[in-house]
Amino acid sequence: MTTTETGQRPPARTFVARTPPLLRRAAGIGELWTFLILAALVVFFTIAAPGKFFTTYDLTQIAVNAAIYLVLGVGMTYVIITAGIDLSIGSVLVLAAVAAGEWNIHHGGAGAGWGTVAACVAIALAVGAAWGALQGAVVATEKVPPLIVTLGGLGAALGIAELATGGQDPADTAANNLQNTLGYGKLLGIPWLVILAAVVTLVFGLVLGLTRFGTHTFAIGSNPAASRRAGIRVGAHLVKVYALMGLLAGLGAVMWLASYGTTSIAGHSTDNLKVITAVVLGGTSLFGGRGSVLGTVIGVFIPAVLNTGLIVIGVQQYWQDVAVGVVLVAAVYIDQMRRRTRERN
Repeated sequence: MTTTETGQRPPARTFVARTPPLLRRAAGIGELWTFLILAALVVFFTIAAPGKFFTTYDLTQIAVNAAIYLVLGVGMTYVIITAGIDLSIGSVLVLAAVAAGEWNIHHGGAGAGWGTVAACVAIALAVGAAWGALQGAVVATEKVPPLIVTLGGLGAALGIAELATGGQDPADTAANNLQNTLGYGKLLGIPWLVILAAVVTLVFGLVLGLTRFGTHTFAIGSNPAASRRAGIRVGAHLVKVYALMGLLAGLGAVMWLASYGTTSIAGHSTDNLKVITAVVLGGTSLFGGRGSVLGTVIGVFIPAVLNTGLIVIGVQQYWQDVAVGVVLVAAVYIDQMRRRTRERN
């Protein structure tokens, strides 16, 4: 029955059911140009440093360095698709690492057994998820812009971590069992960190593309009002999305402890910049409603390849942050141009 026959508008559920697949197909365009950028960087550094770049060692290091940012990027993809943002991820990672590390210190230290390791993992995940859910609740119920909420969360989480440790990175925050397996271990020559990141990416990529949760995420980012009319509990869904971001930040904390054996309180100030850059580079729109985990995978490896390549050709480390910032601005500009093109069409 058509609108002209009844004189009524079609139900909003039609919007929710039909829009996400279209958005997912549109995201493929972003994936293509992002992949071309990645390929161009690989070719450039291979030519600029023949025999020194794109070696097996470089590929392994790039994958290991990108693993944590990929896990964070998966969560950020969900957040940005809802037209939100999370600036607090670096601080939440630090807070979760400190909470897990303090438990480890008082329950065996470096020689802690597997029971303590399991407790530390659970603590990190719980702290991250709880902090994310709290921020999501403020965004959903108090209607405070995500930028402001997560900017406040950034300072608050880091402040709590510094109060708990006196601003210093304590010793024995990671058990040897954790470091020797997840941190340094390999399966068939592939580091466990890379395998874990790949599993997380695959699982949540499927959730985003094939489940109702993913469909609702796209719908809310496209049109929150229509989503409410369709019966979606927008507020509750936003809490879940931000809780997911926090959960993956907690997992990132576990991966960091396993890899480096320390909380690195002062070492995560630019995590949000790097992750948001990767997600936007991957084709996820800052205006919401469009994106993919596959695009984020490609986007994460662009800064990773860029940083490694700049090191190989002898560029100072400080220029790496400049390059990442420039790439972010360029990605947002391209996103706006594509958005205007779609609106004109």
